[in-house]
Amino acid sequence: MKNPGHILSLFILLNLVLAGNLTGQDWKFVKEKDGIKVFTKKEDGNNLKSFKATADVHSTLDKVYNLIGNVDNHDWWDKNLSEIRVLLKDKDKHYQYYLVYDVQWPLSDRDLCVDARVTTDPVTGKRIIYAIPLPNIIPEKPGCVRIKKYWQRWTIIPMDKGVIRLILEGFVDPGGNVPDWLYNMVITDTPLKVMRGVKERVE
Repeated sequence: MKNPGHILSLFILLNLVLAGNLTGQDWKFVKEKDGIKVFTKKEDGNNLKSFKATADVHSTLDKVYNLIGNVDNHDWWDKNLSEIRVLLKDKDKHYQYYLVYDVQWPLSDRDLCVDARVTTDPVTGKRIIYAIPLPNIIPEKPGCVRIKKYWQRWTIIPMDKGVIRLILEGFVDPGGNVPDWLYNMVITDTPLKVMRGVKERVE
């Protein structure tokens, strides 16, 4: 297996995003690089960890949202994304889509049906994109592991002087034969790469 990060890069999609009520442990700071801070904590009732990344970018709300909150703008999501099928699109409000990821041998490919909803604060302009699994829409395929435990949230907050604050939070249980220790080892690198990709494209 060349790069264990490939296993998880899909679990954070890009755009898919999200909200979730996390309780229990507090976030623990893990690392900071290029102005991006990464935190983790153990998900309640699971040995796997959830993640959070924060960063400030110099851009506009529309430019940031059009990158991470637009299902039609998915070219940057992940090079291992082998299929994307839009099932429903209500612009700036509600998206549903189906994703297939090509995972390197000896692990099986993963697929995921996503329900993503967008909310916008009319006063502050803050936007939240909240994504969870969408069950019973696409039949499961032999040889492909369906991701069933997942949540993700992007929070996009306009600040002063052309600064946008980004918060990415999420959790995914990849299922199948991915060891917990491998997931928890790379989960800090994946949000860092995603956030760095956003900064590079919008600044």
